Amino acid sequence: MPDVVFEPMYLVAGLLRRREVSCVELVEAALVRVDAQGERLNPFITLTAEQARAIARERDAELANGVDRGPLHGIPIVLKDNLDTAGVPTTGGSAVYRERVPEEDATVVRRLAEAGAISIGKTNMPEFAEEPTSINPTYGGVRNPWNPELDTAGSSSGTAAAIASGMAWCGPGTDTGGSIRMPAAACGLVGLKPTYGRVSIKGVLPLAASLDHVGPMARTVRDAALLMGALAGFDPDEPHSRDAPVPDYAVGLEDGIAGLRVAAFDSDGGSPVEDDILTAFQSGLRTLEAAGAHVEKVDLSFMRELDIGGAMYYAEVYDHYSALLDEHADLLSPYVRQALERGREVTGAQVMAELRWRDALLHRVERALAGYDLAVSPTLALHPPASGESLIPLVRFTSLWDQNGWPAISVPVGISPLNNLPIGFQIIARPWQEPLLLRAARVLERQHALKWEVRD
Repeated sequence: MPDVVFEPMYLVAGLLRRREVSCVELVEAALVRVDAQGERLNPFITLTAEQARAIARERDAELANGVDRGPLHGIPIVLKDNLDTAGVPTTGGSAVYRERVPEEDATVVRRLAEAGAISIGKTNMPEFAEEPTSINPTYGGVRNPWNPELDTAGSSSGTAAAIASGMAWCGPGTDTGGSIRMPAAACGLVGLKPTYGRVSIKGVLPLAASLDHVGPMARTVRDAALLMGALAGFDPDEPHSRDAPVPDYAVGLEDGIAGLRVAAFDSDGGSPVEDDILTAFQSGLRTLEAAGAHVEKVDLSFMRELDIGGAMYYAEVYDHYSALLDEHADLLSPYVRQALERGREVTGAQVMAELRWRDALLHRVERALAGYDLAVSPTLALHPPASGESLIPLVRFTSLWDQNGWPAISVPVGISPLNNLPIGFQIIARPWQEPLLLRAARVLERQHALKWEVRD
């Protein structure tokens, strides 16, 4: 069997159909990587190896009988442990839910199974996705495959580490303030937070449901587009889902961005960025200009003004998990307990005042970006901290786009010479413009693609 663990998913799918590799062999290759790197990186809460092997045999039999479920058929993936999986524990990274076993799959889990994907396990995360790093007192933190002394960022921490270390080809993350894009940036992945309502959140353990998103994480833009195609679509059983046409996200990826107007973060706008990150970001801007885009510096410092963590956010977290504060406070991580205690003190007047202020700021965003096709910024202004530490300012450039529900993608644009961590470039578009985001990300990928290799 060829060495395939770091090959793009779309190429591996071709190997499967030419019978050059089997679904069983792909699962075994992924599990070899788990054996080699799992203890060091700690990306899993629950490994479902035997279940994955059984499903792989079924997927091979289907292909042998002419049944092809699509580009994810037989591909090993991972599932963040806040996505409900029938018969398999879904803990949300919480000691309280250690024994929680759902009876039904989340909508996205069901769709991925129908598309033929094979989950090899449930990935580690901070409790209820409440932290921007992987810190978790129950299951331990996740280490970054590019530099195991450092964190992956969060909260889709284990998913990012598993994909980046060759344990899976892709997987869905969740994003409330940047939790797809931040670990994607730190681990060298493509991470797409779609338009709010584009992907169902039914069966996702909530953090703040009015902000929660599900989207793809993968090593290439095309792989992310293929995974997005399996995730997207209207869910009549989910009240936040929107019935909008779903395009073929893999079509038009090479069409480029010539003639588009791009609003670029201005480094003088009051939001300091680490020097190596800023250098990589400026290199990405030059790539966009060389591809024919019209890039204009714009003061986007308002991105830091609408940070996750206000009265509305804490009130919503408390609404979801207030019973745990009363019944299981001793089992909660300090950061979740603190969030619930803050939520308990929020008043209706505070929520209404913040709602008015937020609406005014989001209107300001609309005005600032009027006439632009895309906006761009670094994904992270700072590198993730040492493994096991927290760093709240990581969300500086990401949380705004959860608040207004616009789609945003992170794509690698380099490697830091200081710590060997990848550096992410964030691209934002208006609602339902995910194909445009993927096109722009592909322009950057062609110039700045990382060299994927086994890191033992």
